[in-house]
Amino acid sequence: MTQKELTPYQKKILLKLRRNFYIGSRHTSEDNVIKGFPKDIRGDIKKALKKLIKNGYLISKPTSYGLEVSINPVMMKEINRILEE
Repeated sequence: MTQKELTPYQKKILLKLRRNFYIGSRHTSEDNVIKGFPKDIRGDIKKALKKLIKNGYLISKPTSYGLEVSINPVMMKEINRILEE
């Protein structure tokens, strides 16, 4: 997946997770990722989050209380390049 294929919502999700250092073993609930976005676009944000997991940019960790996510450390170099452009 290249930078042109990432939506603005996906970039905002990656930026938020990188800013809060949710990388590798440090993870957060998917509900916390969605917080802070306007309520009318939260459905789109959730879809963008699922697509990032599917494409390998994010790691998901199922828990008893919900899904936890973090940035895949293997993809950090590419993510930094995408977000800096």
